[in-house]
Amino acid sequence: MKSEICLPIWQVDAFSSEVFGGNPAAVVALAGAWLADELMQAIAAENNLSETAFVRLGIDPVPLRWFTPACEVPLCGHATLATVAVMHKVLGLVDTGAVVEISTASGILRVSVGPTNYVLDFPARQTVATCTTKAQLEAVLGCEIREVWKSVDRYVCLLDSEAEVRRVQLDIGKSSSLDLPGIIATARGSDCDFVSRYFAPGKGVQEDPVTGTSHCTLAPFWAQRLGKTTFRAKQLSHRGGEIECSIVGDRVLLTGECKVYLQGSITVPNIA
Repeated sequence: MKSEICLPIWQVDAFSSEVFGGNPAAVVALAGAWLADELMQAIAAENNLSETAFVRLGIDPVPLRWFTPACEVPLCGHATLATVAVMHKVLGLVDTGAVVEISTASGILRVSVGPTNYVLDFPARQTVATCTTKAQLEAVLGCEIREVWKSVDRYVCLLDSEAEVRRVQLDIGKSSSLDLPGIIATARGSDCDFVSRYFAPGKGVQEDPVTGTSHCTLAPFWAQRLGKTTFRAKQLSHRGGEIECSIVGDRVLLTGECKVYLQGSITVPNIA
Protein backbone atom coordinates (compact mmCIF):
# COMPACT_ATOMS: atom_id res chain seq x y z
CA MET A 1 0.00 0.00 0.00
CA LYS A 2 1.37 3.39 -1.03
CA SER A 3 1.95 5.98 1.68
CA GLU A 4 0.14 9.28 1.41
CA ILE A 5 0.85 12.85 2.40
CA CYS A 6 -1.51 15.65 3.35
CA LEU A 7 -0.73 19.17 2.14
CA PRO A 8 -2.42 22.52 2.81
CA ILE A 9 -3.99 24.18 -0.21
CA TRP A 10 -5.70 27.49 -0.94
CA GLN A 11 -7.56 28.83 -3.95
CA VAL A 12 -7.22 32.56 -4.43
CA ASP A 13 -8.91 34.89 -6.91
CA ALA A 14 -6.01 37.10 -8.03
CA PHE A 15 -6.27 40.52 -9.66
CA SER A 16 -9.70 40.88 -8.04
CA SER A 17 -11.09 42.46 -4.88
CA GLU A 18 -13.99 39.99 -4.75
CA VAL A 19 -14.48 36.25 -5.10
CA PHE A 20 -15.62 34.96 -8.50
CA GLY A 21 -13.52 37.62 -10.25
CA GLY A 22 -9.98 37.81 -11.57
CA ASN A 23 -7.90 34.69 -12.10
CA PRO A 24 -8.17 31.75 -9.68
CA ALA A 25 -4.89 30.11 -8.67
CA ALA A 26 -4.17 27.23 -6.32
CA VAL A 27 -1.37 27.56 -3.77
CA VAL A 28 0.14 24.42 -2.22
CA ALA A 29 2.50 24.93 0.73
CA LEU A 30 5.46 22.60 1.31
CA ALA A 31 7.28 22.37 4.63
CA GLY A 32 10.34 20.66 3.16
CA ALA A 33 11.82 19.76 -0.22
CA TRP A 34 10.03 19.91 -3.55
CA LEU A 35 7.65 17.11 -4.38
CA ALA A 36 8.50 14.95 -7.38
CA ASP A 37 7.88 16.89 -10.60
CA GLU A 38 5.38 14.28 -11.78
CA LEU A 39 3.38 14.65 -8.56
CA MET A 40 3.28 18.45 -8.78
CA GLN A 41 2.15 18.15 -12.40
CA ALA A 42 -0.54 15.65 -11.43
CA ILE A 43 -1.81 17.95 -8.66
CA ALA A 44 -1.99 20.87 -11.13
CA ALA A 45 -3.86 18.72 -13.62
CA GLU A 46 -6.29 17.61 -10.90
CA ASN A 47 -6.88 21.22 -9.80
CA ASN A 48 -7.52 22.13 -13.45
CA LEU A 49 -6.85 25.83 -12.89
CA SER A 50 -4.63 27.84 -15.20
CA GLU A 51 -1.87 27.72 -12.54
CA THR A 52 -1.04 25.88 -9.35
CA ALA A 53 1.80 27.40 -7.32
CA PHE A 54 4.04 25.32 -5.07
CA VAL A 55 5.83 27.29 -2.36
CA ARG A 56 8.45 26.16 0.15
CA LEU A 57 7.86 28.09 3.36
CA GLY A 58 10.50 29.07 5.91
CA ILE A 59 13.20 29.85 3.32
CA ASP A 60 14.42 33.30 2.24
CA PRO A 61 14.16 34.09 -0.64
CA VAL A 62 10.96 32.06 -0.96
CA PRO A 63 11.25 29.21 -3.51
CA LEU A 64 8.26 29.13 -5.87
CA ARG A 65 7.27 27.05 -8.90
CA TRP A 66 4.20 27.16 -11.15
CA PHE A 67 2.39 24.44 -13.10
CA THR A 68 -0.46 24.64 -15.61
CA PRO A 69 -2.61 21.53 -16.08
CA ALA A 70 -0.15 20.49 -18.82
CA CYS A 71 3.33 21.79 -17.98
CA GLU A 72 5.63 23.79 -15.69
CA VAL A 73 6.11 27.45 -16.67
CA PRO A 74 9.05 29.77 -15.90
CA LEU A 75 7.00 32.82 -14.92
CA CYS A 76 3.47 33.46 -13.63
CA GLY A 77 1.98 36.66 -12.27
CA HIS A 78 -1.39 35.83 -10.77
CA ALA A 79 -0.20 32.69 -8.93
CA THR A 80 2.69 34.70 -7.46
CA LEU A 81 0.21 37.30 -6.29
CA ALA A 82 -1.94 34.52 -4.80
CA THR A 83 1.03 32.97 -2.98
CA VAL A 84 2.03 36.22 -1.30
CA ALA A 85 -1.60 36.90 -0.40
CA VAL A 86 -1.74 33.54 1.41
CA MET A 87 1.51 34.29 3.24
CA HIS A 88 0.20 37.74 4.19
CA LYS A 89 -3.54 37.34 4.81
CA VAL A 90 -3.82 33.73 5.95
CA LEU A 91 -0.52 32.61 7.46
CA GLY A 92 0.70 35.98 8.78
CA LEU A 93 4.25 35.30 7.59
CA VAL A 94 4.73 38.75 6.04
CA ASP A 95 3.62 42.17 7.25
CA THR A 96 1.95 45.02 5.41
CA GLY A 97 4.71 47.19 3.96
CA ALA A 98 7.10 44.28 3.49
CA VAL A 99 8.84 43.36 0.23
CA VAL A 100 8.88 39.59 -0.30
CA GLU A 101 11.77 38.15 -2.32
CA ILE A 102 10.89 35.04 -4.31
CA SER A 103 13.32 32.62 -5.95
CA THR A 104 12.05 31.33 -9.31
CA ALA A 105 13.17 29.97 -12.68
CA SER A 106 13.07 33.60 -13.87
CA GLY A 107 15.38 34.82 -11.12
CA ILE A 108 14.55 36.78 -7.98
CA LEU A 109 11.13 38.41 -8.10
CA ARG A 110 9.90 40.96 -5.56
CA VAL A 111 6.39 41.57 -4.32
CA SER A 112 5.50 44.65 -2.28
CA VAL A 113 2.72 44.07 0.25
CA GLY A 114 0.20 46.89 0.61
CA PRO A 115 -2.82 47.19 2.91
CA THR A 116 -5.20 45.92 0.21
CA ASN A 117 -3.09 45.25 -2.87
CA TYR A 118 0.21 43.78 -4.02
CA VAL A 119 2.81 45.04 -6.49
CA LEU A 120 4.72 42.51 -8.58
CA ASP A 121 8.20 43.54 -9.79
CA PHE A 122 8.67 41.44 -12.94
CA PRO A 123 11.04 41.54 -15.95
CA ALA A 124 9.81 43.44 -19.01
CA ARG A 125 9.35 41.31 -22.11
CA GLN A 126 9.98 42.90 -25.50
CA THR A 127 8.26 42.09 -28.79
CA VAL A 128 10.16 41.12 -31.93
CA ALA A 129 9.25 40.25 -35.51
CA THR A 130 7.86 36.80 -36.29
CA CYS A 131 7.77 34.60 -39.38
CA THR A 132 4.21 33.55 -38.53
CA THR A 133 1.89 35.43 -40.88
CA LYS A 134 -1.20 37.44 -40.12
CA ALA A 135 -3.19 34.99 -42.24
CA GLN A 136 -2.16 32.07 -40.05
CA LEU A 137 -3.18 33.83 -36.85
CA GLU A 138 -6.34 35.31 -38.38
CA ALA A 139 -7.47 31.75 -39.10
CA VAL A 140 -6.85 30.82 -35.45
CA LEU A 141 -8.53 33.90 -33.92
CA GLY A 142 -11.30 34.31 -36.50
CA CYS A 143 -10.69 38.03 -37.02
CA GLU A 144 -8.62 40.54 -38.97
CA ILE A 145 -5.28 41.49 -37.41
CA ARG A 146 -3.44 44.77 -37.92
CA GLU A 147 0.03 43.69 -36.69
CA VAL A 148 1.68 40.44 -35.55
CA TRP A 149 4.65 40.19 -33.19
CA LYS A 150 6.07 37.60 -30.80
CA SER A 151 7.35 37.78 -27.24
CA VAL A 152 9.05 34.83 -25.52
CA ASP A 153 6.36 32.12 -25.71
CA ARG A 154 3.39 33.97 -27.18
CA TYR A 155 2.24 35.94 -30.21
CA VAL A 156 1.02 39.51 -29.86
CA CYS A 157 -1.80 40.36 -32.25
CA LEU A 158 -2.83 44.02 -32.51
CA LEU A 159 -6.50 44.40 -33.43
CA ASP A 160 -8.43 47.48 -34.54
CA SER A 161 -10.71 47.89 -31.51
CA GLU A 162 -11.84 46.66 -28.14
CA ALA A 163 -14.95 45.27 -29.83
CA GLU A 164 -12.76 43.13 -32.10
CA VAL A 165 -10.89 41.74 -29.08
CA ARG A 166 -14.21 40.82 -27.45
CA ARG A 167 -15.35 39.01 -30.61
CA VAL A 168 -12.29 36.75 -30.91
CA GLN A 169 -13.19 33.05 -31.11
CA LEU A 170 -10.21 30.75 -30.81
CA ASP A 171 -10.02 27.74 -33.14
CA ILE A 172 -8.15 25.23 -30.96
CA GLY A 173 -7.64 22.81 -33.82
CA LYS A 174 -5.91 25.39 -35.98
CA SER A 175 -3.85 26.69 -33.04
CA SER A 176 -2.00 23.35 -32.84
CA SER A 177 -0.07 24.26 -35.99
CA LEU A 178 1.50 27.36 -34.42
CA ASP A 179 5.10 27.41 -33.21
CA LEU A 180 4.33 29.20 -29.93
CA PRO A 181 1.85 27.99 -27.28
CA GLY A 182 0.23 31.35 -26.47
CA ILE A 183 -1.58 34.21 -28.25
CA ILE A 184 -2.37 37.71 -26.98
CA ALA A 185 -5.09 39.73 -28.74
CA THR A 186 -4.92 43.42 -27.80
CA ALA A 187 -6.29 46.85 -28.76
CA ARG A 188 -6.81 50.35 -27.38
CA GLY A 189 -9.43 50.39 -24.64
CA SER A 190 -12.62 52.45 -24.62
CA ASP A 191 -12.32 53.35 -20.92
CA CYS A 192 -8.74 52.28 -20.18
CA ASP A 193 -5.38 52.43 -21.95
CA PHE A 194 -5.54 48.98 -23.52
CA VAL A 195 -7.43 45.71 -23.37
CA SER A 196 -6.37 42.15 -24.07
CA ARG A 197 -7.27 38.47 -24.05
CA TYR A 198 -4.78 35.63 -23.69
CA PHE A 199 -5.10 32.10 -25.06
CA ALA A 200 -2.61 29.34 -24.21
CA PRO A 201 -3.95 26.07 -25.66
CA GLY A 202 -0.38 24.80 -26.01
CA LYS A 203 -0.11 24.94 -22.20
CA GLY A 204 -3.47 23.34 -21.52
CA VAL A 205 -5.23 26.69 -20.92
CA GLN A 206 -7.82 27.59 -23.55
CA GLU A 207 -8.24 31.16 -22.23
CA ASP A 208 -6.60 32.62 -19.15
CA PRO A 209 -8.82 35.00 -17.15
CA VAL A 210 -6.15 37.58 -16.11
CA THR A 211 -2.50 37.17 -17.06
CA GLY A 212 0.37 38.96 -15.31
CA THR A 213 3.05 37.70 -17.70
CA SER A 214 1.16 39.01 -20.74
CA HIS A 215 1.25 42.47 -19.21
CA CYS A 216 5.04 42.19 -18.91
CA THR A 217 4.87 42.26 -22.71
CA LEU A 218 1.89 44.56 -23.17
CA ALA A 219 3.23 47.39 -21.01
CA PRO A 220 6.36 47.99 -23.16
CA PHE A 221 4.35 47.21 -26.33
CA TRP A 222 1.84 49.95 -25.60
CA ALA A 223 4.50 52.31 -24.21
CA GLN A 224 5.94 52.53 -27.72
CA ARG A 225 2.51 53.38 -29.15
CA LEU A 226 1.10 55.66 -26.46
CA GLY A 227 4.28 57.41 -25.32
CA LYS A 228 3.64 56.80 -21.62
CA THR A 229 4.90 54.44 -18.91
CA THR A 230 1.89 53.99 -16.63
CA PHE A 231 -1.26 52.22 -17.76
CA ARG A 232 -4.64 51.01 -16.63
CA ALA A 233 -5.40 47.76 -18.44
CA LYS A 234 -8.32 45.36 -18.64
CA GLN A 235 -8.36 41.70 -19.62
CA LEU A 236 -11.64 40.88 -21.34
CA SER A 237 -12.12 37.27 -20.32
CA HIS A 238 -15.45 35.96 -19.01
CA ARG A 239 -14.31 36.61 -15.41
CA GLY A 240 -12.44 39.79 -16.33
CA GLY A 241 -9.80 41.68 -14.41
CA GLU A 242 -7.96 44.98 -14.12
CA ILE A 243 -4.22 45.52 -13.80
CA GLU A 244 -2.30 48.71 -13.16
CA CYS A 245 1.02 48.58 -15.02
CA SER A 246 4.13 50.76 -14.77
CA ILE A 247 7.46 50.50 -16.55
CA VAL A 248 10.58 51.21 -14.48
CA GLY A 249 13.75 50.62 -16.50
CA ASP A 250 13.74 47.01 -17.65
CA ARG A 251 11.06 46.02 -15.12
CA VAL A 252 7.27 46.08 -15.15
CA LEU A 253 5.31 46.73 -11.96
CA LEU A 254 1.90 45.04 -11.87
CA THR A 255 -0.59 46.00 -9.16
CA GLY A 256 -3.62 44.00 -8.11
CA GLU A 257 -5.73 42.72 -5.24
CA CYS A 258 -6.52 39.17 -4.10
CA LYS A 259 -9.42 37.41 -2.41
CA VAL A 260 -9.00 34.02 -0.73
CA TYR A 261 -11.86 31.75 -1.84
CA LEU A 262 -10.99 28.30 -0.46
CA GLN A 263 -8.66 26.76 2.09
CA GLY A 264 -8.24 23.12 3.00
CA SER A 265 -5.97 20.18 2.36
CA ILE A 266 -5.22 17.58 -0.29
CA THR A 267 -4.18 13.95 0.19
CA VAL A 268 -1.86 12.60 -2.50
CA PRO A 269 0.51 9.63 -2.98
CA ASN A 270 3.96 10.13 -1.48
CA ILE A 271 5.96 9.82 -4.71
CA ALA A 272 9.70 10.11 -4.04
